Amino acid sequence: MNKKRVVLTFPKETVEQPITYHLIKDYDLMVNILSAKINPDEEGRLVIEISGQRKDLDKGIDYIKGLGVTIQPLAQDVNWNKDRCTHCTACVPLCPSAALSLDRVTMKVSFDSDRCILCGLCLKACPYQAVEILF
Repeated sequence: MNKKRVVLTFPKETVEQPITYHLIKDYDLMVNILSAKINPDEEGRLVIEISGQRKDLDKGIDYIKGLGVTIQPLAQDVNWNKDRCTHCTACVPLCPSAALSLDRVTMKVSFDSDRCILCGLCLKACPYQAVEILF
């Protein structure tokens, strides 16, 4: 089984379409919604993890693109600035996916973009703005 974490940006014309339903029913994909900001008559953003067979993933992504929805890999939208981080650990206990963690030996914070779900809790916690979400 293959897995992709992506950010979908919906034009306002497609916000009310049942896109995740079609990914599941028509393309036999598993869809895990990690984060969403979707309002009627506005552009929407959806962070999802899509799992399935490679050919089904490719067909599902082609379906999404055909609707005019922009697709970006999740890692492109998260930026952890190591130079700004002072390893204060304010973000670590707030991170629900453990994307930000502390090495108890070195007492350094690290960031695993594959685990990040773009919840934004670290943004509010970090006094040094070491983490940015770029959408």
